[in-house]
Amino acid sequence: MISIKEAITSVKLNVKPLLKATTKSVEKAGGYFLFEDIFSPINMPPFRQSAMDGYALNLHHNLAYKLIGEVKAGDGHQPVLKKGEAVRIFTGAPVPDTANAIMMQEKVKSDGNLINIEHEISLEHNIRPFGEQVKAGDIALKKGTKLTPAAIGYLISLGITEVSVFSKPNIAIITTGNELIEAGQELSYGKIYESNSKMLLSALYNLKFYDVTLHKVEDDYSKTVKKLNDVINENDLVLITGGISVGDYDFVGKALKELQVEEQFYKVKQKPGKPLFYGKKAGTQIFALPGNPAAALSCFYVYVYIALQKMMNRDALELPRTEAKSTSHYEKKGDRAQFLKAIFKNGEVEILEGQNSSMLQTFALSNALVYAPETVSKIKIGDITEVILLPV
Repeated sequence: MISIKEAITSVKLNVKPLLKATTKSVEKAGGYFLFEDIFSPINMPPFRQSAMDGYALNLHHNLAYKLIGEVKAGDGHQPVLKKGEAVRIFTGAPVPDTANAIMMQEKVKSDGNLINIEHEISLEHNIRPFGEQVKAGDIALKKGTKLTPAAIGYLISLGITEVSVFSKPNIAIITTGNELIEAGQELSYGKIYESNSKMLLSALYNLKFYDVTLHKVEDDYSKTVKKLNDVINENDLVLITGGISVGDYDFVGKALKELQVEEQFYKVKQKPGKPLFYGKKAGTQIFALPGNPAAALSCFYVYVYIALQKMMNRDALELPRTEAKSTSHYEKKGDRAQFLKAIFKNGEVEILEGQNSSMLQTFALSNALVYAPETVSKIKIGDITEVILLPV
């Protein structure tokens, strides 16, 4: 049995970045990271553009101008303004080449075909210059940039429809157990609804990992070996829940050994989640998580999260941590370090009731985990604690 620190270090050392590229349509590339620099095919804006509703002017020596026409957004005509002439113009419209300033409409008095502005203005006032955001041929976004909604909108505004991005891992989730049935079926005696797969699927979706398949295997050794062999050969990451302990019907550990999975560690001195296995075979990372739901989810956030970030070649591998003042009193049982479900707000943290590894009700209310190391036997009200912030 190893320490939490040793387990985290093992994951960081053994997981390698995928560093594979895939092409995505821009509108479906949200959450991915650019595999290469993106160069702008156009100038943006592609013409001198009005920054507001008002009047485009060809400046001269006084404040009165002759109104000769109008330009609205989308117009392709190019009025020619002599000195002292103006056109009505609207936000986003192309500014005529012969106009050299725009006065906002609130500072203009109109009298038929004559307008009067309130004061002198400077050259290019309220005009967005040609190529102000980016010029054709310049880098629009650098390699490694995360494609946020703003980045997606920006690329589409440049006319870009496809991008090369870092591939995300193919992930398989396997649940084991004869007692498990799907929600919606009649719950007969001795059965429970299987929730781990959908819980982990939701956690992965929340982190923008969508290439996930779900699998179920009965408590049968030969079937377990075959299923594990299939998914290990077909995926970059395999998450198994249940069957990793040492009971008569826990076949996962034996099956992984038969398949020659290279064990990195088995069992961590922690609560919840002591029976945690991590290994690898060829390029596939394998985590056998505890069957208890709260334990499985805790291990996902502490260890699997790191593997996912490392696969994506991210710099920040762990969930963010902070310190907070405890508003609760909590006494640990045993000498293992613990991850305690909690609510963090405004620099304070409340450790919740119901810390049992099989309970999800408390986890459903949590936005953080309080880390209580081996050396801490109790947490008192007012103590400063280490807090792991969960994804929202």
